[in-house]
Amino acid sequence: MDLRFGDSKPTDEEREAVDALLGPPESAWEGADDRSDADLRWARGGRAARERRDLLLPGLHAVNDRVGWISEGALDYLCRRLTVPPAEAYGVATFYSMFSVRARPASVLHVCTDLACARVGGAELCGSARGRFGPDVQVSESPCLGLCERAPAALLVRAGPAASAVPIAPFRGSAPDPVLQAPDGLGSPDVPQAGDPGLVLLKRVGVVDPASLDDYRAEGGYGALRRAFAIGAGGVIREVTDAGLVGRGGAAFPTGRKWQATAAQPDGPHYLVCNADESEPGTFKDRVVMEGDPYALVEAMTIAGYATGARHGYLYLRGEYPLALARMSHAVEQARARGLLGEDILGQGFSFDIEIRRGAGAYICGEETALFNSIEGYRGEPRSKPPFPVEKGLFGRPTAANNVETLVNVLPILTMGAQAYAAIGTEQSTGPKLFCVCGAVGRPGVYELPFGATLGDLLALAGTPDPLRAILLGGAAGGFVRPDELDIPLTFEGTRAAGTTLGSGVVMAFDDALPLPRILLRIAAFFRDESCGQCVPCRVGTVRQQEALHRIAERRGIAADDDIALLREVGRTMRDASICGLGQTAWNAIESAIDRLGAYAS
Repeated sequence: MDLRFGDSKPTDEEREAVDALLGPPESAWEGADDRSDADLRWARGGRAARERRDLLLPGLHAVNDRVGWISEGALDYLCRRLTVPPAEAYGVATFYSMFSVRARPASVLHVCTDLACARVGGAELCGSARGRFGPDVQVSESPCLGLCERAPAALLVRAGPAASAVPIAPFRGSAPDPVLQAPDGLGSPDVPQAGDPGLVLLKRVGVVDPASLDDYRAEGGYGALRRAFAIGAGGVIREVTDAGLVGRGGAAFPTGRKWQATAAQPDGPHYLVCNADESEPGTFKDRVVMEGDPYALVEAMTIAGYATGARHGYLYLRGEYPLALARMSHAVEQARARGLLGEDILGQGFSFDIEIRRGAGAYICGEETALFNSIEGYRGEPRSKPPFPVEKGLFGRPTAANNVETLVNVLPILTMGAQAYAAIGTEQSTGPKLFCVCGAVGRPGVYELPFGATLGDLLALAGTPDPLRAILLGGAAGGFVRPDELDIPLTFEGTRAAGTTLGSGVVMAFDDALPLPRILLRIAAFFRDESCGQCVPCRVGTVRQQEALHRIAERRGIAADDDIALLREVGRTMRDASICGLGQTAWNAIESAIDRLGAYAS
């Protein structure tokens, strides 16, 4: 291990930020005031310090929150404290878009210029904001902020002793008002169906005070956990398997099989990871659940930990979700204080706790193994499989990883029973599904429908635009469909048969506000920016894809045959040879626009 430290020193503020997280240094090697030569001859507790490498990302957050950027002195000090090579830590710090290793103002305004916001002038708003805000605020373009139903959106991040992050939606390009406020009464603008008695997953959102554990329990909360204890860990896995629950993040892997495989591993300890790093453009359902019904996720994670034999769970939450972070942190604290997390939960002899880790702006960390690396303090780059996470996941131990929507589906499975749950939806796609509807619709938001409803049914609820030019299913990694294909059933098998994908549940409608070539260029730019660069097919392919689309745009949308041929060749290579889903799906939406919508047809 090459521990080459520079001569830069941390400021008092930077030192305080790191020490508040890690505690005071114990030796001069770690940066304590004792400078005796004897104290510098060795690093005390080197192995123990290296085992704390997973605190690198929280440490970077601590400095960035306090100062606004990460200086060489601050990085060196953090590396001494954790016995991490500075070169590796620099690689981690520069991996995330929300961090900076160059001096910048304490206030940074991230303006979304992704698909939903681009349609309503996000890029133009970002440009005008640069002229309106003074030198004390840095204005930066941002990928999707997960506020698509309120587009255009921005996020104002302020560093300092009382650091804050304030979502601004809709953003008007000037002063940070109106600010997106936490819903403090009945109803939720994010859930147009709020209060509908037929809802299953969203029944409490906008109806129950998300801060109150008593209100949650009065509405049936923790009934599922009590039933889990009654039927045992094996019984929980059987119920989840019999219900036909599959992952809701896009891969649709059977949840019961994943849990059974994790529980069966003799190696320990086991871990549970909740992937709340939803960064797919157009996706915001997990945010709405965490903001509106946080105790449901705490209960669901506890059940998942019980079923898989995990005693510790990690909630990896998007760095761009400050309200969800506050709500989930409060829910975890309240559950712990009331004996619903920690030792001997409900007197059943089962111990489980949840630790929240913040992401820092990296779409690739939605891939489960990249997420593991991020938690462990490494660059968020995907790992090769096998071994699979159920065998060697987080910290090299058996790990069950599920997203927010998948986990909260476990609650109705246990309360209503697997048979009743499976009766919702279709034979191959069971249960309710959450859809993120945005773009050119009258009532954007998160909708809950049973699997089997058609695309037309969903758009009718949200207010079908006129004219409707195209619908993007599954986000940037999904595919376009035509306005005459609204009879597509919203199921995994139905969308596959139609030659498209359900993905994470994004349904983004487009009218004439944004030309199709600009949409495709934005998708290509997104994948180029978000590629981790680990594998050549994705690192090079996403750049070549964007270059080809730029050449077509310079010819006013007229594509030469060799451009389309190159796009297809690059797309096939990325799909066949990329190490993870980012590269494998980077061509999907552009391919569907060419083949299905006739983009660039002469």
